[in-house]
Amino acid sequence: MNVLFIASECTPFIKTGGLADVIGSLPSSLKNTGVNVSIMLPNYSDIPEEYKDQMTLIKTLTVHVGWRKQYCGLLQLVHKGITYYFIDNEYYFKRKGLYGHYDDGERFAFFNHAVIDCLPYLDEKPQVLHCHDWQTGLIPAYIKTMYTYRPFYRELKTVFTIHNLMYQGIYSASIFHDLLNFSDEHFFGIEYNGCINFMKAGLFHSDVLTTVSETYSKEIQYPYFGEKLEDMLIYRKDDLHGIVNGVDYDEYNPETDPYIYKNYSQSPIEKMVNKRLLQEELGLPKVDEVPMVAIVSRFVEQKGFPLIRHVLDELLSLDIQLVILGTGDVEFEHAFEEAAYRFPNKVSTNIKFSEPLARKIYAASDLFLMPSRFEPCGIGQLIALRYESVPIVRETGGLKDTIQPYDEFSYSGNGFSFTNYNAHDMLYTIKRAISFYNDKEHWSQLLKNVYQSNYSWEQSAKRYTDLYKKTLKV
Repeated sequence: MNVLFIASECTPFIKTGGLADVIGSLPSSLKNTGVNVSIMLPNYSDIPEEYKDQMTLIKTLTVHVGWRKQYCGLLQLVHKGITYYFIDNEYYFKRKGLYGHYDDGERFAFFNHAVIDCLPYLDEKPQVLHCHDWQTGLIPAYIKTMYTYRPFYRELKTVFTIHNLMYQGIYSASIFHDLLNFSDEHFFGIEYNGCINFMKAGLFHSDVLTTVSETYSKEIQYPYFGEKLEDMLIYRKDDLHGIVNGVDYDEYNPETDPYIYKNYSQSPIEKMVNKRLLQEELGLPKVDEVPMVAIVSRFVEQKGFPLIRHVLDELLSLDIQLVILGTGDVEFEHAFEEAAYRFPNKVSTNIKFSEPLARKIYAASDLFLMPSRFEPCGIGQLIALRYESVPIVRETGGLKDTIQPYDEFSYSGNGFSFTNYNAHDMLYTIKRAISFYNDKEHWSQLLKNVYQSNYSWEQSAKRYTDLYKKTLKV
């Protein structure tokens, strides 16, 4: 069974968020289930030279983007047993950054055109095109409309995964004739509110839809989470499947992680060594009995930072250390920098992103705070579990599916959670977590539950494999 992943980013080549982690780690697990997965990406200039030097050109062709005739190079690289294809065009991709350019609609329209035109030149013909997020949303639309009468494309099946419904690829309706090459009768399937919507195109035309957690698949059928596409998702609900993301347990492994101070596994004593050394590096008092609460995130409203800012002084009145790493909205950056200035013995604010420091924080922290307003799946809480840092989350999307609140009567649960998007509900839950941290019996049991949590890709890969088989009727 040959499956082609099509996406806009992928580790280790290029990354801005969790999408890249999924595309970089899921295929190897699918391979273990017998699925032959290859991956197609844009050839961005930001891809490191060490990978560009390994790419070989296998085909050049001309791609039509409206009235434009654009060069396309199809490059190939094999990395860790997986075949990667890269769509090359310097006009569209030789620039800094992946997104946020004035012509993103044109850039990804070209990418979608190019992917389809390159399919006949791959080493093996795919049976399933697995498209990810809005940047690939036009591909299912082309397969089901303009290409359905061509013998090579007739039997292709399409799967479309929503990683975050908030980002939809919305552009002026003028690009319909200028860039997209569709016939007029296909306008309805890609238009929403008078605009071209790449996300809607994928939702409307794909054979199967998935999203990255069971709870999120249900939430997005309601207006609060549906981002104005809830009616379309209700219409396609029988074809919509929620499959929770995993993390690469080889990449995120405290037993072998080269970034952390001391490797460990299920050893509170060795984990404490990481805590003391991080306290020393960040200039915090070296105290074992004070719980270290970690935040590793983008500082945006979606991630719940208005809640944290609202009760920040009350939070810092507790006997805790707060370690913060990330960048984002200036208002949140300033609030955390000011907190570090006012509470130098309690707060370490690090306005940057550093993978080595992130790993050290996961390994050192006792509690991991992730109070998102919405969260399709989330990766931070899964990494925290892997590094034996107990998550505190809001019950939404993948956070609800992966973190079960600790019950002191049944001794079950692998973290702490709150339901309402409310700052004082969050603060109460943090206080509750601290109280259990100070109770050796319950904390020991909670850590045992964390050790038993397994969110590797194995189970999710089996579900994707079953879905491909069902789609292909094999």
